[in-house]
Amino acid sequence: MIKIIGVRFRNVGKVYYFDPKALDIKMGDHVIVETARGVEYGMVVLGPKEVEESRIVQPLKEVIRVATPKDKSKEETNRRKEKEAFQICLKKIADRKLDMKLIDAEYTFDNSKVLFYFTADGRVDFRELVKDLAAVFKTRIELRQIGVRDETKILGGIGICGRPLCCHTYLSDFAPVSIKMAKEQNLSLNPTKISGTCGRLMCCLKNEQETYEYLNKKLPNNGDTVMTPEGLKGEVQSVSVLRQTVKVLVEAGDEKEIREYRVEELKMKQRHKKNKDSKEKDKEKELTPEELKELEKLEKIKE
Repeated sequence: MIKIIGVRFRNVGKVYYFDPKALDIKMGDHVIVETARGVEYGMVVLGPKEVEESRIVQPLKEVIRVATPKDKSKEETNRRKEKEAFQICLKKIADRKLDMKLIDAEYTFDNSKVLFYFTADGRVDFRELVKDLAAVFKTRIELRQIGVRDETKILGGIGICGRPLCCHTYLSDFAPVSIKMAKEQNLSLNPTKISGTCGRLMCCLKNEQETYEYLNKKLPNNGDTVMTPEGLKGEVQSVSVLRQTVKVLVEAGDEKEIREYRVEELKMKQRHKKNKDSKEKDKEKELTPEELKELEKLEKIKE
């Protein structure tokens, strides 16, 4: 067993593990640690605990010290400097007429490096821009191209639910999201309804996916033939996943009518488990907004 603490840098991001040594560290404290980017200032989000060594990527770096008021003051100074650096970089980008959108500027705690995050449609030759920035800041410069999801995570905003974006408040990693999840949850395939602020599929589709998969296993598919409690054969017209009810078209004498039943009241063929190969075929990649629009057109044609 090995003793660790979890440290997070910035508001939202991955949690990194460090060796607290003999220091008295509690959750919520700020610490100074050595990282691959240099000396950093972070907040302890996971108090000291013991875990198996096999769960930790070695070597485990040690905490340098618990942050002092002087360290906190320096961190606040860095935040002010970042705003100035952002404006300077914006001007340099405009002067060079580069096709890129600057998202954020970040100083390492020891000021050994300044990082600039940007988005662009393609590759950007920013070598001359780096030289310009290095001449101004007199330190190492790193320009990092990020995706639209990372851009939204940094900038934040309000989702269609009316709450602050999940990625900006608590999500440390982006979980894979596919169009299959929207279909499984019987959601509209309209891109405006299932896409987040970033223009990609909403991360929250992942939240209830396991529940929907479990509930869908109990339900028949549309078009399946089932046996009703009255002993009549009927064809499934629609299902309600959350209510676990099924609407069935049955023949009552010379007439046909739709009746609603609880799924446990019906007799139906058991679904066959899919083999590994068919599961691989069912996997769907995340679609871009353009692909979603094409998919929506196809759905309308089918209707």
